[in-house]
Parts: sequence; C-alpha cells; structure tokens
Amino acid sequence: MTAVTIYDVAALAGVSIKSVSRVLNDEPNVSQTLKDKVQKAVHQLGYRRSLSARSLAGASSYLIAAFVDAELTIEHWKSGRGNDYLSRLELGALMECRRADYHLMVELIDHGSDTLERDVTALLAALKPAGVLLTPPNSDHPQVLAVLERTGTPFARIGPEATSARGFSISMDERQAAQEMTEHLIGLGHRRIGFISGPANYSASRKRRGGFEAAMAAHDLPVADELMVEGDFTFESGVAGGGRLLGLDDRPTAIFASNDDMALGVLQAAAALGLKAPDDVSVAGYDDTPSALFSTPPLTTVRQPVAEMAARATRLLIPALKPEDASEASIVPYELILRASTAPLAA
Repeated sequence: MTAVTIYDVAALAGVSIKSVSRVLNDEPNVSQTLKDKVQKAVHQLGYRRSLSARSLAGASSYLIAAFVDAELTIEHWKSGRGNDYLSRLELGALMECRRADYHLMVELIDHGSDTLERDVTALLAALKPAGVLLTPPNSDHPQVLAVLERTGTPFARIGPEATSARGFSISMDERQAAQEMTEHLIGLGHRRIGFISGPANYSASRKRRGGFEAAMAAHDLPVADELMVEGDFTFESGVAGGGRLLGLDDRPTAIFASNDDMALGVLQAAAALGLKAPDDVSVAGYDDTPSALFSTPPLTTVRQPVAEMAARATRLLIPALKPEDASEASIVPYELILRASTAPLAA
C-alpha cells in the first residue's frame, strides 16, 4: 500500500500544499474553514506526518520523553513480572500524546553513572524533546534537573519530594495515604504493626514511612526497630522482609508494605511459614496493581493514580493541551482499596 502524503491531503481538501502545512503546524491566522477542510481530509485519508518531517518544519520535535529509573526498571524486567508502574505511566502519557499527535519515548536513566550529567545532556541533544516527564527519583535528582534547566527543556515532575518553581509538579499525598492505611490497620485492633519501606533514595519511601510513623505516634503506639525493614520495591525484598518480621518471637499481627510487589512477597513469606492472611497476619500494600486484585487473598492497598498523574503532566508539556491554570494539575486524589487481606485482630 502506498503511503498517504501531504499532496494527497491537499488534493482531497482542494487547497495548496502550503495551506495544509500551515494547518498541520498550527500556524496563526489560519481560518477555521481551512482548518476544517484539511482536518477532514487528514481524517478521511488516515494521514500522519513522519516525526522527522515534523521536526524539520519547526523547533519542536513533537516528542515527549519519559525518564525512568534504570536500576529498578531493569530489575522488574529481569524478574519476568513486568513493571505495572511503568505500564500505567505509559498509558496515561500515550493517551494525551495521541490527542495532540505527539510521540512518547521512554528513556532509562542510570543514577549510579559517573557520567550522568553528560549522558542526559547527550540524550537531550539527540532527541530534542518538546518536554520531559520525570518519574522518581529523577523528579528530585539535582543533576538531571540542572541539565534540563540549562538546556531550556520543559519538564514535569511526577511525585517530587517538594514542590518548587522548578518545572511543573504533579503528585498525590503519599504521606497522608500511608497514614490513612496505618489508621485502617489500627482501627482493626492491630497494635504491633510491621512496616517495610522502599529504598531511601526515593522520596515516596520517606513520605510513606513518615505517614506510618505519624499514625502510630497519634495513637501512642511505639515503633520498634525490629518491626521496621527496608526493602527495594521488589517482590524478593518483600519475601525477605516478610520472613524477617514473621520470624520474630513476638511477630506483628499486621504488616504494611510500601508497595504491592513487596506486600505480595509478604503473603508468600507467610504461606512458607504456614501462616494465613488475614487470620494470622493482616497485610496491606500500596499502588493497587492488577496483581493486588488477583492475589490470594486480594490485597488491601492504596490506589495510586499513576496514569492520571502522567496524563496531567503530559498535558502541561503540550501547548495545545495545556490548561490555562496549570495549578489544576498539581494534586491528584488517591483512594484506599479495602480487600480481604486485612481483618480485625482475632480475640
């Protein structure tokens, strides 16, 4: 099949090539009648401009780049379990890019590299993105932010530790969500609660731990060192952390893990010890991944609106979609999802 060209669009619309180009490049002073003719022809023919052709037409590459953490992404890939956070991020961003005829590219950023600043600079020079989506820990990484600001690249930070004038900021209240989940466990009668945090270099890990500790303090419940375990957001660290907590002589009656992968690991660790959730231990997670619904038992968790945060961040980076008031995108609500993995403390 022969590819549809701009000449075909012009012929069907009954206008010049230059007129089609003006509409496609969203140039000023173009009549609505001309826009309607060209857009109707584009729709009928299924025409899409190539990325290279669009880039030559103006300064914008019509490309949104998403920077994700290389280490954790590769770990999820090697495990064979996939990465639900990345999948939801891509979905939210792709749906908005599709609306504006933009493209999305995901790039792995290695924060342990000695050449990080040089690598990011070279990446931006090669891609010339119209904007960059930053996911944790990129959202707060000083070198990454410095390069973006130096090159004048627009960026939106998803889940940053603190909002600031640096780019756009899209987040949910990580601390409050963790505090509410801990309050849920306390409300079920649990007093000895274990907590598995994520890696310390993620701001989300610190916020979720802070929410847990705040809820415990509000009820005058001590947080024993032996009940605090640091994981790395992987299933394996949940198995290890769960085994450590449930192996204590005075084991916790509930465990709150900072993401669903680790919470699912806790469920496996409990099963290996002959324990059953929620009869012997209540287990709660954070994210609401698909696995949380299909685990045995289904997992109580915090629904993190990753796709919506990515969608809002993308809208802020695409001029045609950007809301007049950018502040509307700053906070996205979460939801506690209560399922069968948590239950009242047995008498």
